[in-house]
Amino acid sequence: MKVSIITVVYNGEATIASAITSVRDQDYSDIEYIIVDGASQDRTVEIVREFGPVVSVLISEPDRGLYDAMNKGIARATGDVIGILNADDLYAGTDIISSVVQQLQESGADSLVGDLVYVKPDQTDNIVRYYRSQNFQLKRFEVGDMPPHPTFFARRNLYEQHGNFNTEYRIVADFDLMLRFLYKAGASFTYLPKVMVKMRTGGLSDSGWSSKVRLNQEIKRSLAANGLPASSLKIYSKYFRKIWQLVRRPAKS
Repeated sequence: MKVSIITVVYNGEATIASAITSVRDQDYSDIEYIIVDGASQDRTVEIVREFGPVVSVLISEPDRGLYDAMNKGIARATGDVIGILNADDLYAGTDIISSVVQQLQESGADSLVGDLVYVKPDQTDNIVRYYRSQNFQLKRFEVGDMPPHPTFFARRNLYEQHGNFNTEYRIVADFDLMLRFLYKAGASFTYLPKVMVKMRTGGLSDSGWSSKVRLNQEIKRSLAANGLPASSLKIYSKYFRKIWQLVRRPAKS
């Protein structure tokens, strides 16, 4: 099973090497790694090129935002399965992709989700939040909740049948895509009981209250566009449930 991993980056010289290294160090060999750079003005492209054949495809050109760049990567992907690794993130171990492949093969599911930890930007072993997917149910989409997108691996035919990221959304196109695939189209998913990704805090949807307001407005639009009820009260209530993520920690292996 060939796995395509897509990383989108713009002026990411501080973190891109750790993302690429975490892909390079995987113990699974059949990986197509696609990096889509938005014409960075720093050393990002130079750093990417230093990794040579680890990066299968490098696109470096202006884009119309994060999700437009992801769509460019999807258009170039030839793998059976596609995953997205943000430029600020890294895989939490060397067996992540092999575990994904094994779980998908054994379950026969259309897609897979797992666990993620938020870490301090300069201390990636210092966990701030633990985002677990174990008990996720489809009805959680109705309150604006979803499994962590960086742990989402989907068979390429889901994109071919149900479309790519909707670039009308600036922050929640990942929510909208998973909503369309899993809830509306009924694609099956399996849970991998493993911390798959370390995500540095401070991303696009994690940058202050004004960003959260816009995020939740976009969630309401996505829910309505897909025929689901869009209640602001329900959507904002998810923040109370997320408090437990600040306390819970993954079990030590």
